[in-house]
Amino acid sequence: MQDAVESALSFVADAPLSVTCAGRTDAGVHAACQVVHFDTEVVRSERAWTLGGNTRLPDSVRFLWCRAVADDFHARYSARARRYRYRILNRHVPPALGRQWLSWERRPLDAAAMHRAAQALLGEHDFSAFRTVACQAKHPRRNVHEITVARSGEEVSIEVQANAFLHHMVRNFVGTLMMVGRGEQPESWPGELLRGRDRTVAGPTAPAEGLVFLGPMYPVGHGLPPGLEL
Repeated sequence: MQDAVESALSFVADAPLSVTCAGRTDAGVHAACQVVHFDTEVVRSERAWTLGGNTRLPDSVRFLWCRAVADDFHARYSARARRYRYRILNRHVPPALGRQWLSWERRPLDAAAMHRAAQALLGEHDFSAFRTVACQAKHPRRNVHEITVARSGEEVSIEVQANAFLHHMVRNFVGTLMMVGRGEQPESWPGELLRGRDRTVAGPTAPAEGLVFLGPMYPVGHGLPPGLEL
């Protein structure tokens, strides 16, 4: 979608523009809030950038707001945290409506056990056990700030906040925690995998459809909308 965003902004600017994103997502993963920045000497109002750009975007993408920021702001490197949510419809029948936003598991999941097991993943660690072999990150250390698993009716959701993520890290968390939720592994298993650092013995990578990038978070002071500042 970066090409579509750059094309829309270039139309408003009447000049070529390139953008820098807060982060990338896997194919099939959706983003509820992505932040990009761009540099330009073209003067347009925040309303013009937002509404004018939306006239040139595909239906699956929308600009929600635009802000002028200081020169030292960087959409990727200024971010101090990133948040994801993974949703699982847990019932015998797969979803019809909203299926592009949901994963599906027909076997009962114990969300409370999944939550307890997930707490072993908090903190700064080497997350090699939850990193795809295709990951291009320079090192496997990340700091997980928060991870919660909760059930609401037939839906189980997993929310994770960290300073940054490795390739497939959240989906690998979910695949592992689902094995705990089905009773196939004990609650101690995720912690054991973390210490073992062996991706080949961890749970499978959960499908992309259930994952949504909720957005990045920045230090206070950049003048960003509510919910984007720590």
